[in-house]
Amino acid sequence: MSLKILMDVGVGTLCEEWLSQQGHDVLAVRNIDPQMGDDEILEIAAREERLAVTMDKDFGELVYRHKAAHAGVLLLRLDDATGLEKVQVISQIFSEHGDKLFGSFSVYKNGRLRIHPR
Repeated sequence: MSLKILMDVGVGTLCEEWLSQQGHDVLAVRNIDPQMGDDEILEIAAREERLAVTMDKDFGELVYRHKAAHAGVLLLRLDDATGLEKVQVISQIFSEHGDKLFGSFSVYKNGRLRIHPR
């Protein structure tokens, strides 16, 4: 299953490249405007029906407190992870749960993925 994805800067180029190699349509924030605000990232992702992949906890506040529209958010809580470790986590998430990510707010932390459907 191929997804349209908007990758936030903090996730890293290795993850962007890996997801592209897996056949996903990946748009990287770093190639648009690396200084782009979270609200604008979420707006672009919603407008283009892309899953926003980020490491920024502020997305939770935008979605839940401010009721921002979204097409799905994957929040990775991998603060000290290397690029390869992030790729391993994303690989596992997409292979086991890829069909549930679109439209949901999902959080990966401490080896667990919580998926909160809309």
